[in-house]
Amino acid sequence: MIDYEEELKKFEPCLDVTDAEGAIYDHELTDILDVLQEMLKETKGNRRG
Repeated sequence: MIDYEEELKKFEPCLDVTDAEGAIYDHELTDILDVLQEMLKETKGNRRG
């Protein structure tokens, strides 16, 4: 039978997941709203000129 309490004591998080999480949160990523805002700026600039 599995002793869940003992298994939980042995648990160590995967370093790859921890490293990936840090890399994701440390970088400012472009999302769809950033892209749309840039497109609107370009469109407004073309209308004036």
